Amino acid sequence: MEATQPIVLQLSGRITRADVPALCAELAARLSGRDPTEVVCEVGALTHADLAAVDALARLRLTAHRLGHTLRLRGADGRLRLLLGLVGLEELLLQDPP
Repeated sequence: MEATQPIVLQLSGRITRADVPALCAELAARLSGRDPTEVVCEVGALTHADLAAVDALARLRLTAHRLGHTLRLRGADGRLRLLLGLVGLEELLLQDPP
């Protein structure tokens, strides 16, 4: 039995609230028609860990979950981890060790 490779979504730069609908649409298109799999959201290249980024990550997780997939973050820095913890999303999104 062949293991399914995770889908990797690379986020970089600064994410604004205006970026969120396009990011979610891109993820939905990539997941459409696929068997349930893991989405790895690579966030190490984000330049601004702020609430707009946290909002985007929460909405991406909801998009993946609604389509039957899981989503976790990889490469989150200390500031992003702190923000996720403050808004109660750390356990939902961060499943890898700091």
